[in-house]
Amino acid sequence: MEFDTLLSARALMGLSLVFHTFFTPLGIGLPLLLFIVEGLGLKTGDPRYRELARAWTPIVGLLFAVGAVSGTVLSFELGLLWPRFMEYAGGIIGMPFSLEGFAFFTEAIFLAIYIYGWNRLSPVAHWLTTIPLVVSSAISAVFVISANAWMNTPDGFRVVNGEVVDVDPWDAMFNAAWLHQAIHGTLASYVVTGFAVAGVYAWLLWRKVPAVHPKLGLQVAMALAAVAIPLQIVAGDFAARRVAELQPVKFAAMEGQYETERGAPLRIGGIPVDGETRYAIEIPKLLSYLGYRDFDAEVLGLNDVPEDERPNELLTHLSFQVMVGGGFALLFLAGWYWVAWWRRRREAWLPGRALTWALVAGGFVSFAALQTGWFVTEFGRQPWVVYGYLRTSEGVTEQDGILGFFILFTALYVVISIGLVTALLRWPHNGPKREAAARPAGSEVPGVA
Repeated sequence: MEFDTLLSARALMGLSLVFHTFFTPLGIGLPLLLFIVEGLGLKTGDPRYRELARAWTPIVGLLFAVGAVSGTVLSFELGLLWPRFMEYAGGIIGMPFSLEGFAFFTEAIFLAIYIYGWNRLSPVAHWLTTIPLVVSSAISAVFVISANAWMNTPDGFRVVNGEVVDVDPWDAMFNAAWLHQAIHGTLASYVVTGFAVAGVYAWLLWRKVPAVHPKLGLQVAMALAAVAIPLQIVAGDFAARRVAELQPVKFAAMEGQYETERGAPLRIGGIPVDGETRYAIEIPKLLSYLGYRDFDAEVLGLNDVPEDERPNELLTHLSFQVMVGGGFALLFLAGWYWVAWWRRRREAWLPGRALTWALVAGGFVSFAALQTGWFVTEFGRQPWVVYGYLRTSEGVTEQDGILGFFILFTALYVVISIGLVTALLRWPHNGPKREAAARPAGSEVPGVA
């Protein structure tokens, strides 16, 4: 019974979140790329930028549709799988979810205008439609992240005799964790978009698959990635310090810290086993400094936390290591690409074999870093669904039979994924034909570059 309810509900919710978060970062980042390339086209007069934006448009529409469907599934699962959580928290976090709905519909409206505005709007007016797309997609994510942040640092209410009273939805929405989570989550979307798009174009160039201006697409994507990844690392440092202050137990699990001590070492790698983190590289006192800006600051250890209030330290620590390691690997990759480009600075320059495959791998690494970042957020809060107030086991449904739905949704997501991948694989071949058909008769046709 316990497996069929709590574990099955968590597994189904986790599966749906993983599936959804493959599309949301692209839904946030691709509008920014459209804004950039159309703006560059207006500024430079180079038609390739606008042709690149047009080639991306079907992908943006397709990913938006899949993301909308998977997000709708999640909203139903909140009510069906976690009714007691929604009864407890629905009146508190209802406002950010409602505002997210307004942002979502704004994004949908302007995406429709953008798609159907080709050849109907002036180039300037068409570019202007990307501005509400960029803003609404980012704000939509911020509202959802705010609700998640409230689960980590609940605020804006009181509990009297077990009842939630004196709800202030504004204090709840702008809780102590919303700022660092919003910045970190939004920048992560731009990082993923930059490296994912660059990885696709690197693969197309290496395999010599016909596509619309792949070298230009690679450069624009890597420009976004090179700006976003150092900002993300700075934001990650800020987020880690806030976690150390607001959720010290999660911080201890992230860092594999078992003993409460001053001058705690930073552990790179390592595996938490039997109350200690083995095989880690330790840098003396650095964890205390990174967490509290004091080399002698005291860091809480997991051994001082009751076992039934600890998160799974193995999953939390390993996820954190993958996220941080992936972030620094992407920073190195961005530097490698632009140093190699600067040394050549020729129109015909293409990345070499090693750099090409590193760029392809970078797309996968960026998704892995994003997913494991969410693992840290969610696994590190356990066993609480509302930190310090409501345990996850107390928020789950009392109905059984969820395991069957987990199997059903797994099959559904596999089918959707196969269809999506099939459609995306056909995109490079259809892109040049679509662009050629869109040009006025007699106009000059630039070569694929």
